[in-house]
Amino acid sequence: MKFTTFTKALASSVALSAVLTGAALADPALIYDLGGKFDKSFNEAAYNGAEKWKAETGGNYIDLELQNDAQREQALRRFASQGANPIVVMSFMWESVLGPLAAEFPDTNFVVIDAVVDAPNVQSIRFDEHTGSFLVGALAAMKSDAGTFGFIGGMDVPLIHRFYCGYAQGVRSVDPEAKLIENYTGTTPAAWNDPVTAGELAKAAIDQGAEVVFAAAGGSGLGVLQTMADNGKFGIGVDSNQNYLHPGSVLTSMEKRVDNAVIEAFTNAGDDVTFKPGKIDLGLEGDFVGYALDEHNKDLITEDMIAQVEALKAKVLSGEIVVHDYESDSSCPL
Repeated sequence: MKFTTFTKALASSVALSAVLTGAALADPALIYDLGGKFDKSFNEAAYNGAEKWKAETGGNYIDLELQNDAQREQALRRFASQGANPIVVMSFMWESVLGPLAAEFPDTNFVVIDAVVDAPNVQSIRFDEHTGSFLVGALAAMKSDAGTFGFIGGMDVPLIHRFYCGYAQGVRSVDPEAKLIENYTGTTPAAWNDPVTAGELAKAAIDQGAEVVFAAAGGSGLGVLQTMADNGKFGIGVDSNQNYLHPGSVLTSMEKRVDNAVIEAFTNAGDDVTFKPGKIDLGLEGDFVGYALDEHNKDLITEDMIAQVEALKAKVLSGEIVVHDYESDSSCPL
């Protein structure tokens, strides 16, 4: 399935205590993952989508920032019992919690982003991060002839390896002999909010010769982008368009249009007529993933680079180039 329509969401943030005692709801709900609503990346993209939905429709929604994993079941159960519909949750960390809860609340529609939960009242949205990462990897190699490129992921999990493998393939599509430096900020959810460690890893990559580092690390990625800017090198942002954070230093951002996914969910998932349960994959077709080009990086990416990367994109879309998907094959032969 593919999304074909888009429209409208926001209200004030809700502390967990308010969620537990609040009045009955009849609005959509959005639960951000660890790392915070304003991480300028994954969660903030969801928030921006909710805000746009609200502005365009005049509707209201309720949202919650998790502080720890223990809050997942509690918050989800309370939103559902109060009548929120649909309930949108962010990240693969919801897989074990959402299935049983969805069965308890068969009249509530749930949407999970970055995970797959098989239930008749759950829509699972996945993005082809590897294909978008392929394009920014190619741009990285076009920009630098240093021959060494860095990648810093957040939590060391298959989803983030998917970003890395696509990025590495993109780099080597332009520079077959390139050296890739791959690191992760941690193995627990705290890895999404550790910009200090991420910055240290970026500095280590610079010391090994990297002129471009791609950060797929949520809030931790801010440390990468800062370090690259401080050292006169190039960072690549992720999920949201992060070009504006360090104009002239952020080469591009691998956009993952979580905002549009939230808009679509709030628009259609609360209505049983338009709700589509099951797995939805979003990728280069429709520009649900891709590279960001705007006034903040237009002087970094030449017309020739754009022509080359667009040609690569066309080959991926046609099937002439197959970008390795780590979640289908964890060999990542790059």
